[in-house]
Amino acid sequence: MPKKKRYKNLDDVSNQKSFKDMMKWMKERRAKAKDLKTQIPQSEHKQADQLRHNKNKPSITWIGHSTFLIQLGGVNILTDPVWARRMGAGRRLTEPGLSLNEIPDIDVVLISHGHYDHLDFATIKKLPGDPVFYIPSGLKSAFSRRGYKEIIEADWWDSFEHEGISFDFVPAQHWTKRTLTDTNTSHWGGWVMKSGGEISIYFAGDTGKFRGFKEIAAKLSPEIILMPIGAYEPEWFMSDSHINPEDAVSAFLEMDGGLFIPMHYGAYRLADDTGPEALGRLTAEWQRLKVDEQKLKVQDIGATLWL
Repeated sequence: MPKKKRYKNLDDVSNQKSFKDMMKWMKERRAKAKDLKTQIPQSEHKQADQLRHNKNKPSITWIGHSTFLIQLGGVNILTDPVWARRMGAGRRLTEPGLSLNEIPDIDVVLISHGHYDHLDFATIKKLPGDPVFYIPSGLKSAFSRRGYKEIIEADWWDSFEHEGISFDFVPAQHWTKRTLTDTNTSHWGGWVMKSGGEISIYFAGDTGKFRGFKEIAAKLSPEIILMPIGAYEPEWFMSDSHINPEDAVSAFLEMDGGLFIPMHYGAYRLADDTGPEALGRLTAEWQRLKVDEQKLKVQDIGATLWL
C-alpha cells in the first residue's frame, strides 16, 4: 500500500503537541473559573424568507461558528456547514442562527479542512439542494464513499469558477485529523470568493497567525475578511493553530481589508476561552489601535449583512 501524503504548513510549522502538553492543559483548565452562562446573542431580525427568495443581492449570514450562508451573483454558498448539537463530549452552546429548513437550496459548499467542527457529514446529508463541494486535497474519498459525486479537490492557490463566481483555495496555518491514523493526510486552507470583480470575500477557515495573510492580500486583495477569533486559550498550546483576537486584528490590518467579520467563537467550547471573552478582546484591541469603527461588523447569530 502506498504511503499516504502528509501535508505541511508554510515554513514547516508544526502543530503537534505531546501527551504531557495535554495533561498540562487539563490541569490548567481545572484551575480556571469561567462564565459559561453568558453567550453570544441570537439576532432579533432574522431574514430567512428574504434569503430564500433572494436571487441577486449579495449577502452574508452568520449561522454560527465557521458556518456562513453567502449569496453572490445568485449563487448560494455555505462555508464549513455544521449544525451539530454536540462536538465531542460537549453540547452546542448556542443554537444555529437558521435551521436547515430555513436556508435556501445550496449551490456550493466550501470546506476549509476536515476537523469535525468544520466538516460534519450528518449536516451535509441534510442540506437542501444539490451542491458542488469544493474541498481540500485528501478529503475526496471521505465524500465519494458517502455517495457524493460533485466533488472538486483543491491545493493551495488552485482557482475555480462556478456560475460567474471565482473560488481560490489559499493557505492557512493549521492541521487535520479525523481518525487515529490520518493526521495531516488531507489539506487545510481558506477560500477567497469573488463576484464579477466587484465583491471579494476571504473566508479564513481555521488558522494561526502566519505570513500567508500578506501573500493572500498581495495576490487576491480581498475586501471582506471572515476571520476566526476563538479557541485560542491557553495560548502556549493553541497559538500555532488558532489565532487570538489581537493577532486577528493585526492580520486584518496587514491585509488592508475593508471589513472585518469575526467567526469561530461562541458555538462550541473547543478551548478555555469563551465567546464573550473573545469578542471583548477583539473590540478592546480595535479601540486601542483606533481602527475605523465602520470596518468592524460583529454579527449576532443568524444576522444578515446585505452588501
